[in-house]
Amino acid sequence: MNEPRIVSVISRAFQENAYLLWRSRVPSSDGDARGRPPQPAVLFDPGEEVDRILAAIAAENLTIEAILLTHGHCDHIAGIRGILRAFPHAPIVIGRNDAAMLTDPWLNLSAILDCPVTAPEADRLLAEGDRIEYAGLAFEVRELPGHSPGSVIYRLLDHEPVWVISGDTLFAGSVGRTDFPGGSAAQLFAGIRNILYTLPDDTRVFPGHGLETRVGVEKRTNPYCPAES
Repeated sequence: MNEPRIVSVISRAFQENAYLLWRSRVPSSDGDARGRPPQPAVLFDPGEEVDRILAAIAAENLTIEAILLTHGHCDHIAGIRGILRAFPHAPIVIGRNDAAMLTDPWLNLSAILDCPVTAPEADRLLAEGDRIEYAGLAFEVRELPGHSPGSVIYRLLDHEPVWVISGDTLFAGSVGRTDFPGGSAAQLFAGIRNILYTLPDDTRVFPGHGLETRVGVEKRTNPYCPAES
């Protein structure tokens, strides 16, 4: 089976990570993709600087089969319309309890910044335990509210070590903010401990901001959410 590859594209204003994830048909040592058909991929949380995201897509010779969102805050959805101009058939997928944020700049916090952002309505709403598949990649969805009411995480299935796209739930050495409307520290900490911290210690966590981390590292050293309360 072709190994998955992941590339992050950082939107500099908020240091937000958009992720491209795909199963590569091309050896990583072979950087020349000319003449080959594009490889199907998924795009997580397209933030600002769409041109940089599109450049990364082109550099890896990808085509986007779905836009998967961890939550609906503006820094994670600002690039959706730009991506859809290039890939108009890519469905928008988001947790059921954050769907309203896509079309409401007050809910997604962009109106507060005096820079309203909206996106089209979602094509698919996710709930706890859903299993989805796009671009030959299967994911288990877990609801992990606290940073936003409908935050979800995506666990890549059929791959070891485990990979998780965590959004703004767990960061390297930190956790997501809970002081936004609909936030809850109690929900966030419970979700991190009951969902993320029960994964194997070598689980790779790809957060919405900052560097990749591992579950075992955060269980031992995260000052905001230690493994034991």
